[in-house]
Amino acid sequence: MPLLQKGEKLSMPHSRPLPSIGRNYHELRIREKGRTWRTGYHIDDDTVIILEVFAKKTEQTPNHVKEACKRRLKQYLSE
Repeated sequence: MPLLQKGEKLSMPHSRPLPSIGRNYHELRIREKGRTWRTGYHIDDDTVIILEVFAKKTEQTPNHVKEACKRRLKQYLSE
């Protein structure tokens, strides 16, 4: 079982929670060749759900990314 699913937490500067998007939602920061990528993920009891991967160009997470993550998370939790 992956460490995130076992309860190990990633923290800043690598990952941060964003409860405004949803419970157990986090953004992972990945730097590569001068670009900063974000992976939006949700930690569940038995899985980690990747909701979005995007290149971060501003300090704030873009609204269209937030809305997409909220919609995908809601869909996952309703199934």
